[in-house]
Amino acid sequence: MYIYGDLVYPLYVHLQTPFSHVPLAHLMQECNEAMSALRISLEWLFRDVINSFKFLDYKKNLKIGLSNVGKMYIVCPLLRNAITCLYGNTTSDYFGIEPPTLEQYFH
Repeated sequence: MYIYGDLVYPLYVHLQTPFSHVPLAHLMQECNEAMSALRISLEWLFRDVINSFKFLDYKKNLKIGLSNVGKMYIVCPLLRNAITCLYGNTTSDYFGIEPPTLEQYFH
């Protein structure tokens, strides 16, 4: 298991970046494309969370040490996912995937 990030991050065992060797082998190119698609969908989901809970936009409001930032970033995505289960979202529409029911999500 590892975290996938930008090329600006250093390469570690648990922090990986896209393959940047030139020329890329076919499997390396496929991996970069697959991870890029996943990363974009996750960025869309984080955008949904931030748009639903404006106080999570740290540039505007959060103060580490004065706000319980960790708990907020655990609870708010759960609430956003519950809203998605009830009403859908642009990400599920784009990928043509129906979200689970609320009961399925919290089971």
